[in-house]
Amino acid sequence: MVEYLTATVVLLGASALFLPLLQLLRSRGANISGYVLALVLAAALILIGLSTLSPSPVSWAGTLLISDQLGGVFALVTVGVTLAVTVASFDFQKGASNPVYYSLLAFTALGMVLLAYSQDLLMLFVSWELMSLPTYVLAGFDKKVRSNEASVKYAVIGAMSSAVILYAISLAYGLTGSTQISVVAQGFARLLSTPSPSTALASVAVLLFVAGFGFKMSIVPFHMWIPDAYEGAPTTISTLLAAATKKAGFIAAIRVLLAITTLYTLTKSPFFTLANVFAVLALLTMTVGNISALTQKSMTRLLAYSSIAQAGYMLIGFVAFANAPASAAASLGLTGTIFHVINHAIMKGAAFLAAALVLFQLRRADLGAYSGLGRRMPITAFTLAVAFLGLAGVPPLSGFWSKLLLFLSVAYGPFAWLALAGILNSAFSLGYYAWIVKRMYIDEGESTERVKEPIWYVVIFAILVGLIIGIGLFPQEVINLASAAAANAFG
Repeated sequence: MVEYLTATVVLLGASALFLPLLQLLRSRGANISGYVLALVLAAALILIGLSTLSPSPVSWAGTLLISDQLGGVFALVTVGVTLAVTVASFDFQKGASNPVYYSLLAFTALGMVLLAYSQDLLMLFVSWELMSLPTYVLAGFDKKVRSNEASVKYAVIGAMSSAVILYAISLAYGLTGSTQISVVAQGFARLLSTPSPSTALASVAVLLFVAGFGFKMSIVPFHMWIPDAYEGAPTTISTLLAAATKKAGFIAAIRVLLAITTLYTLTKSPFFTLANVFAVLALLTMTVGNISALTQKSMTRLLAYSSIAQAGYMLIGFVAFANAPASAAASLGLTGTIFHVINHAIMKGAAFLAAALVLFQLRRADLGAYSGLGRRMPITAFTLAVAFLGLAGVPPLSGFWSKLLLFLSVAYGPFAWLALAGILNSAFSLGYYAWIVKRMYIDEGESTERVKEPIWYVVIFAILVGLIIGIGLFPQEVINLASAAAANAFG
């Protein structure tokens, strides 16, 4: 049987190493490197899709990787976003360093694929670093002062999160004698059944995992780097950070934290449980994100805070699962989280790429640039409007259905208040989303002159808008995919 995952890893790894050699071709290399990576990523998507449809063991990886539907869904999402970012870079990422730029994108994609399928903590950490290190460079690729500041801040915070995760892994290994995620979870369960000083260390390890993954997932209070990094990085790279690497943080959290949740509670206290920890973090994240977004004057910062708020909605599924892991509500919550990850990648990718095109063409990132945009850049404005309405959860767009599943998963239990908070936050977010739509279609801009919208962007926008509307009208197939991924998440 063909090992599709092995072929994917080899293909991405070879392209990442080969692309810098295209610098030897000088200008010709700068022209073809992006097209080469786009073809490689398209082939990788096909291979991952085949692997998801017929998972098979990865012989060379032993117990380090597992080829399952959960990993397949996240790998499809992250590689798909990387492909969109690559295509969006064709017209605006030019110069002698072009092959290096696309090589770094390939390394990031490889790291995200390996992370999606990791079932060992050390493999997860190596994949995490392989994904993160190239993005530190990409964030400062413009070599402007603000971009350099974003890169340094992102690198420092990223190094801190990596150190926290590595310390948590060391504690887990010391307590259980293994780095296999399933063995660690079972070891933690034994520690709870016979309370000892090691039990407190296990609780510390769990909280360190929450903090370490929380940086990448942009969960409050670990979100402080997001607005500056997204604003300073090239906007296409901000798209990658918001719609792809952030999702890699969620797959890591699902693999580790929810596996532990099935067998372990933080303490014997009914108040200090993982479900309560996730509930508080979800409430803070969605509320702080939405309130902060309302006060922004830069589109990139508004999208950054909006991205933080969306992470709060995804955490609701964690709450449902941690509260009662074997229940129907847990299955519904995890399905809703995976479904919203898919939707968020599509909608946030569309919004960030639309903002990138406005910045490239109008040389402005402030919200004033969007006044009258519906007449100047009609396709871009329509894409942004659909993405914003989807993020707000307006039916029948795709974001409505994933939010509905998330809210229903906690609506009939002790966390019903969280469902109400989610609904109120969604309604609140419509305020700043609709405000931008009103600017684009009702307000008068400084100019009515039409602005060119490059064909590659038009193609990407057509695909993303089609997915937002199509999934919204026919959500069942994607829900089935998310449900299947949730069902085999922990064997």
